[in-house]
Amino acid sequence: MTRVRKNIGMLLGLLLLATAFLAGCGGQGTTSETSSSGSSAAAVTKSAPAPTMPSGQVMIRMLDVGQGDSILVQTAEQTVLIDTSDVDEQDKLRTQLQKAGVTKIDKVILTHPHADHIGGMPVLYADYQVGEIYDNGVTAKSKIYRNYVKQAKAKHIPLKTLKAGDELDFGGGVKFHVYAPGAKMLAESKDEHFNQNNGSIVGQLVCGNFKMLFTGDAEQEAEQEIDASYKDVLNSDVLKAGHHGSKTSSSPTFLRYVHPQVCLISCGPKEEKGGTGNTYGHPHEQTLKKYKALKAQVFVTAWQGTITITTDGQTYKVAAEHAKDNLSAPGETYEGQAGTR
Repeated sequence: MTRVRKNIGMLLGLLLLATAFLAGCGGQGTTSETSSSGSSAAAVTKSAPAPTMPSGQVMIRMLDVGQGDSILVQTAEQTVLIDTSDVDEQDKLRTQLQKAGVTKIDKVILTHPHADHIGGMPVLYADYQVGEIYDNGVTAKSKIYRNYVKQAKAKHIPLKTLKAGDELDFGGGVKFHVYAPGAKMLAESKDEHFNQNNGSIVGQLVCGNFKMLFTGDAEQEAEQEIDASYKDVLNSDVLKAGHHGSKTSSSPTFLRYVHPQVCLISCGPKEEKGGTGNTYGHPHEQTLKKYKALKAQVFVTAWQGTITITTDGQTYKVAAEHAKDNLSAPGETYEGQAGTR
């Protein structure tokens, strides 16, 4: 009996070892999840993924569209537009897209339903074939928002949602990791007094060693939720300033985690109160001082026109359309090594 017990014990030990070995070999591979809209998106890990070099050069343009946001991303395989400027800037958007040689748009990402981010959708519906549209799933009562949704459905363009943890493939080895809106902001969005800026889609474009963080109009409350979940992966070469360089965004802790070499600000020329454009004083001096403390190079569309970034995943170059407030002078440039701080 003693020998039998020993043999049974040895067999149980071997089984336990085999189970542990197989679990270890399985590792923690990439999982996927399906969004509430039915779109499939890979789950974003909270540690830095291994870099994948892009196939061909990637171009990112922060378009000069006045007091609003519109950023064009062109990879070897796809054309993506993140936000579409304001209603009264549609002609500027149309001109900028024509200058960039855009013929179709594979993906449109609308960070949140404010007019200065979704106002250019009529241009896209009228002039371009649009593959699919992503927003944050937070509805609005505005006529602009209702019309955008109505037209998408009429044209049978898929409408999908993005939230923290999702990932989009921009093609050509370029990924877009979504860090917001998170659960806290989405829960608060059900309140009729919710600050729509804090529901903004925040995502990081990853292209080889190059990273750029897109922030919509996310303010400091949203930044705190992002810090809590994604602080270890926020580090980026380029930051698209939140809320047009407003003092309501770019909190010190958030900036410390991102620690960008370059900051891009999209806004219109400052106007006196009573105007229709940048009556907010963007970019705020407090924000510019924070960027200066980081020793980051700052580019502003209101001063320098469209800002263009080109990268091969290892190095990158930022070029302004023209010098600050001088349309006839060559624009300022910056060249950096991706992934260095």
